[in-house]
Amino acid sequence: MRSVKRPDPVAVGTIVWLGSEVMFFAGLFAIFFTLRSTSPELFAERSELLNVPFASVNTLILVLSSVTCQAGVFAAERFQPYRTGSIWNVRKWGMVEWLFLTFAMGAVFVSGQVWEYATLVAEGLPISADSYGSAFYITTGFHALHVTGGLIAFLMVIGRAFAVKNFGRKEMTTAIVVSYYWHFVDVVWIVLFAVIYLLPFVS
Repeated sequence: MRSVKRPDPVAVGTIVWLGSEVMFFAGLFAIFFTLRSTSPELFAERSELLNVPFASVNTLILVLSSVTCQAGVFAAERFQPYRTGSIWNVRKWGMVEWLFLTFAMGAVFVSGQVWEYATLVAEGLPISADSYGSAFYITTGFHALHVTGGLIAFLMVIGRAFAVKNFGRKEMTTAIVVSYYWHFVDVVWIVLFAVIYLLPFVS
């Protein structure tokens, strides 16, 4: 008899859960659109405090981390957990090296957000300032928490690679599932960046 290849239940469960996360962030997006339509002066005034060039660089770092994450997945699918050559020979990198780089880029992104928060508070925009401040910190803060969750997941995947004697299908599937989550976090931020940092310049 022909064996039926069923989808991995963990991967399916992750995709379903991410679908619920889409609805959660859609509600947060709606806050900004509502704020722009009901308080256009406040929206425009507060948006001027945002450092768009800095946020653009931070966004680019996060987007590139999706590329390195996927490179790690490709290595995992080859069942190559570690590099097979020099550390400087990127083509020989395994999953661990690519995910370490992804972790570093994600950590830089979160650090950049913390720095931006500190700057905005110093310029008179704490979370309690007004409705814009609340919307900005809640929306970007929840995203930062999701990114931090992804960083923890990367450490778990890397640790698991070192813990097992033989890197197999379970470890590969774990890396793939975490990559789904990371790509989702990246896409959400691209939309957030467009809504928060670019929307004010659209007439």
